[in-house]
Amino acid sequence: MAGSSSSLCSLLLLLVAAAAAVLSLPYAANAGSSRQLTTGFSRVMLNESQFVVQKPYDLPLNERYDPCGGVRRFWVFATDKPISATRPGYPRTEIKVDKVYSSGVWQFEGDVYVPWGTSGASVMQIFGADKPHASTVMLPVYDGQLTYYHNLTRVVADRVYDRWIRLNVVHDVAAENVTVFVDGERRLEVPGHGGKEHYFKFGVYTQGFHNHSHRMEAHWKNVAIYTKPYARR
Repeated sequence: MAGSSSSLCSLLLLLVAAAAAVLSLPYAANAGSSRQLTTGFSRVMLNESQFVVQKPYDLPLNERYDPCGGVRRFWVFATDKPISATRPGYPRTEIKVDKVYSSGVWQFEGDVYVPWGTSGASVMQIFGADKPHASTVMLPVYDGQLTYYHNLTRVVADRVYDRWIRLNVVHDVAAENVTVFVDGERRLEVPGHGGKEHYFKFGVYTQGFHNHSHRMEAHWKNVAIYTKPYARR
């Protein structure tokens, strides 16, 4: 069965590559450069077991998550169950990066592709904050716009559908500051929400604000985590 899945993955990649060569599909394009954003940081070495997938509790993993050829594909439906029968919440298929931090400066980097039609889903967040907050930052997609939480006037990136974008999110714990870069360009700088422990999450997580689509999907590749002990002032 594993061999069959591998063959199917390879076939899909070949079909995408062939279509891209003929039609110049945006899926084949690389995301923008992050330039020198990781200079001075050290990459955190992670193994695959630290990419913990959270998905509807009553479904097998392969019905909501597909890692193929270096691309992690996540999808969820608004009618799906939460991640636990005893833990209420909106449906999601997300990866929790199992690397908790409480000090220093940390940076998330990755390329994300959101198919047309996905709306009302967080595609990336930093979990951990002082109450009443649960997260330090959340970046959902609404009608093709990447926003800061659910504020439709705080647009981080516009027209994100059907193209790869490079996302870098830098969290300075001591300064309680978060900076978001899109394709190497600074697009957002906001205060954090406190908290003693944090970790990164990415995928699709249904949000109950505004209108959300029935199906939500995001693709991620080149995800990496970096850190340094402090920021120069």
